[in-house]
Amino acid sequence: MPFQRRRPLLRTAVIGGGAYAVGRSAANRSAQQAQQDSGNVEQAQQAPQVPQQAPPPADPSAGDSMPEQLSKLTALHGQGALTDAEFSAAKAKLLADGNG
Repeated sequence: MPFQRRRPLLRTAVIGGGAYAVGRSAANRSAQQAQQDSGNVEQAQQAPQVPQQAPPPADPSAGDSMPEQLSKLTALHGQGALTDAEFSAAKAKLLADGNG
């Protein structure tokens, strides 16, 4: 007779455990969906906030010495205001003007 008594308890435990697993899985999916939705909202809010880059200087401070001008170009490049190509072009122009 003890075996017959355990069977309903075991069945209840299995059913309850399954329901718990399904509920937890649904909660995890809801949390992931909410996180993705909030991520999409953050991306949409961040998209218009693209920083405006200043145009590269045509002639960096004509009164400065060449090392000072190179330092300024390097600083601008390091800050991300100048791309690699813009930095190379400005440096080449500066060195060509300095030699000529």
